[in-house]
Amino acid sequence: MTVPARHREFLDDVLPKIRRDQRVAGVAVGGSIAHGEPDEYSDVDIVVVVDDDAFEAVLAERFALIGSWAHLVAAFTGEHVGEPRLVITLTGPRLLHVDFKFVRVADFGERTSDPKIRWERDGALTRALAAAPPAKEPLDEQWLEDRFWVWVHYAATKLGRGELYDVLGFLAFLRETVLGPLIAARAGLPPRGVRRLEFAAPDAARELQATVCGYDAKEAAAAVLASVELYRRWRGDVERRDRAEELAVRYLAGVVSAGGR
Repeated sequence: MTVPARHREFLDDVLPKIRRDQRVAGVAVGGSIAHGEPDEYSDVDIVVVVDDDAFEAVLAERFALIGSWAHLVAAFTGEHVGEPRLVITLTGPRLLHVDFKFVRVADFGERTSDPKIRWERDGALTRALAAAPPAKEPLDEQWLEDRFWVWVHYAATKLGRGELYDVLGFLAFLRETVLGPLIAARAGLPPRGVRRLEFAAPDAARELQATVCGYDAKEAAAAVLASVELYRRWRGDVERRDRAEELAVRYLAGVVSAGGR
């Protein structure tokens, strides 16, 4: 695995500093570096594994600790992605996006993919990974089907009213929440939005272009219709909400035919 020079220099500088804290049981890296596919635009995902009895104290100090390990330009916690243990940062002066995730030793084995251990004390991290395999990231396609036709009706109302910015946002939401994950799941990838689809599933990614449009009512209507067609083709073995589908598609067709405002 080739790690870009900027990322390698950062890790070589920061890891010895983290190791000095006796409360830290080990350090691992995740993300594209762990998966062997980093490039110059990749984030650095660092997992700081902390002794269980010291975790709360370390978590309370996490901003100060990161500031002592790296030149901190900006930082905030990850509640918006459901992970308050995560601190998302920009480090400098040559800007680099670095995510620091703080976990207890007892929780390190809970993962969806294997990180790469960069240092550990007394084999604690290796034992945690060996205790259980990674859990797959599930894609609940029934959850999507139960909601999709309500979302289509919502898009049609925005088209009809001429609220094109809302329609553009809705199309991006569908790609991120529905269509991208469906493509990824069929390509054997974690269902993480539209991440790396151009490389992992280029044919489907090209089809997804039909859901992208400019600020134009006709283009937006065509993109919504394309989203519906792609979903129908890519959805899996689910209990289909046929009546909702029929009525939502009919309503959408009527709005498109009328041309909105």
